[in-house]
Amino acid sequence: MTFPELSSSPESLTFAELGLNSALLEVLPASLKHPTKVQQLAIPAILAGRDLLALAQTGSGKTLAFGLPLLQQLLLQQQTQLQGTKSVPPSNALALVLVPTRELALQVTEALQTVASQLSTSLNIQLLCGGVALEDQLAELTAKPQVLVATPGRLLDLCKQSHISLDSIKHLVLDEADRLLEMGFWPDVQKLMAFMPKLKQTLLFSATLPEALDTLAGKLLANEPLRVEAHKVNSVAGEIEEQLYLVNKGSKAQALIALLKQYQWPQVLVFISARDDADAVAKRLAKAGMKVAALHGEKEQTVRSQTLADFKANRIQVLVATDLMARGIHVDALPVVINLDLPMSAPVYVHRIGRTARAGEKGLAISLVCHGEMTTLTAIRSLTARELPLALLADFPVTDKPSENTSDGTAESKVERKRPPRDKQANRRSINKHSAKEFKGKR
Repeated sequence: MTFPELSSSPESLTFAELGLNSALLEVLPASLKHPTKVQQLAIPAILAGRDLLALAQTGSGKTLAFGLPLLQQLLLQQQTQLQGTKSVPPSNALALVLVPTRELALQVTEALQTVASQLSTSLNIQLLCGGVALEDQLAELTAKPQVLVATPGRLLDLCKQSHISLDSIKHLVLDEADRLLEMGFWPDVQKLMAFMPKLKQTLLFSATLPEALDTLAGKLLANEPLRVEAHKVNSVAGEIEEQLYLVNKGSKAQALIALLKQYQWPQVLVFISARDDADAVAKRLAKAGMKVAALHGEKEQTVRSQTLADFKANRIQVLVATDLMARGIHVDALPVVINLDLPMSAPVYVHRIGRTARAGEKGLAISLVCHGEMTTLTAIRSLTARELPLALLADFPVTDKPSENTSDGTAESKVERKRPPRDKQANRRSINKHSAKEFKGKR
């Protein structure tokens, strides 16, 4: 199924011109001067009741692009109820926002509450995710929230146990929709949809567009569906400077330490795929004298929440995280993201580096790449349509040989060999040594 598409932003508009009413306009955060591209494209369509697939880069304001019109529609429905026309039982939630991670669920909830708490007519927003005591969430549900922000697993448990009903949902948002399509999430999402009315407004928001999401949109979006693209699909924000370095696999941790010591960035988010490796790397950085913490899904939710809060408050200089931090999490003016390894999924690369250069700020994304990751790098280059050349990192000569399934010529042709003469001399001295203790590359 195909549906109309808008791929460019209209002229610069105000929030009032987008159709937001005075109740919302009066409580907009002071930082919101002008709507972003995705907000300009999405808000009028959502207010018109249309189903929507919205594609926009990370950090482009997607949460408020669906949050503001959602709150306005709920306000109008609440006013209708107060006037005596009760078309919907007031005891059940009217809107549901599904997200893949607890951290993103909390961030979306806070963003919506920032606006909703200022409204003269109260709107109750409830966060439902794992890692929080079930009894506490059941107690909070007695307040009869109009909006639910949830991760699929916890919400499904509540539905199966009849603690909550979704039979009044009028608005469904799938945030980070591409991630929700992954095998671990999608079966639960499908089961949750079975608890909801078929007639509802459905909104899909994503920074990347895999084929599966494109197909799903054609099936789920039925009410005058519209697709809007605030930016080129799968694109990386122009404010992000990308640097990729070819290093030995066993030298990555020491190369990371060298970079952190050399540049003394005030705050760095380091991505790594394996949970065990995240803890191990954090320990090495701590021994090197850095304020560091690891964040991954095996940690208790209270620890995860406190660690993220400490990082956002600059009490932690380096956060070593798995990909649960790759989706939607906003840290003000985060200057640097470092990929200690490349993600197996090319779209995740876009999400990872999108943690920097948010809301128009500039940022730096560094990736340390070994020969074994060349296939992954090729997929990332193909997805983003960016050359992403590899450079050599001073003092870290590459002695590993390319993998058998990697084209030697391709790898070499992508490596920039221009370095200052002193760096070449340092590398020659290093190569001639019989010991590589300086690099301490092996774990």
